Amino acid sequence: MKALIPVAGMGARLRPHTHTQPKALVPIAGKAMLGHIIERLQATGITQFVFVIGYLGEKIMHYVQRKYPHIQAEFVVQQPREGLGHALWAARETFRHEQDLLIQLGDTIVDVDLQQLFAAEHTTLAVKMVKTPTLFGIAELDAEGFITKVVEKPKIPKSNFALVGLYKINNPANLAEALEHIIAQDIRTQNEYHLTDALMHMIQSGEKMVPLTVDHWFDCGRKDTLLQANATLLNRPEFKRTEHLDFPNTIIIPPVSIGKGVHISNSIVGPNVAIGEGAILNYTIVRNSIIGGYAELGYAVLEDSLVGSDSALKGLSQRLNIGDSTEIDFSH
Repeated sequence: MKALIPVAGMGARLRPHTHTQPKALVPIAGKAMLGHIIERLQATGITQFVFVIGYLGEKIMHYVQRKYPHIQAEFVVQQPREGLGHALWAARETFRHEQDLLIQLGDTIVDVDLQQLFAAEHTTLAVKMVKTPTLFGIAELDAEGFITKVVEKPKIPKSNFALVGLYKINNPANLAEALEHIIAQDIRTQNEYHLTDALMHMIQSGEKMVPLTVDHWFDCGRKDTLLQANATLLNRPEFKRTEHLDFPNTIIIPPVSIGKGVHISNSIVGPNVAIGEGAILNYTIVRNSIIGGYAELGYAVLEDSLVGSDSALKGLSQRLNIGDSTEIDFSH
């Protein structure tokens, strides 16, 4: 099976972190988001990958070629960027003649039984029940469990099964034809070409589709879900835990991921903290955060934070001699 991973988006909701790197390369639990996706698919035996690139696409190419030289990687440039349907349309000749196709969005971390997904008899769309279906692509089901309709961000949703960005397509040639149809007919939703419209065309043409409910799903295009995904990955049983005994006057509270060449002193780190290589922390308390490579933190208290690479943060350091009946408030 070939895997197609669209990674062309600008990641506007993660600015300023995406001013200098693609969203898919934002680090989570010690490696780029895209690295987690590639390695998970590699573990199932997938060796052929197609990456649809756009914004800062050369960084995606360099990362994949440097980190994963043994996979068969193709790169397709989406220009202009006019939605997910347009991205897949640009790559249609890379999968038209495949027997099966797996599509996973490059900013999505999904916990699901991939072998069950691969073995499904019909085209399968991964879904999860959500409280706010108006924010997502939604799948509607019939009494037999088949998907009868998919719609992008419906104003009046008739289902709360959100599409989570993972799709197994049994007939890639039909998908290529459906994508060509929505482009030729200029079928847009919210002024973009959406994959949901192409999938709906396939359903109307007789393609049977079924849902597969996922255990966890993190749309990592926002800071809060990025931090949730970081904590989830750090707490997985397969996460490699190492002892950190060489940091002076420092308490490490697992799980944490600490990169090579990190210097920590007089600090408390964890839980759920990922620190990139070469970072320096001194007199710092940090939890539930991601600290980029070569960042430097001093006299800081951080929680639920993203700190970019090569950043510097220095807080206040006080030395006090406080007498009786004294109140000091540094909170304002």
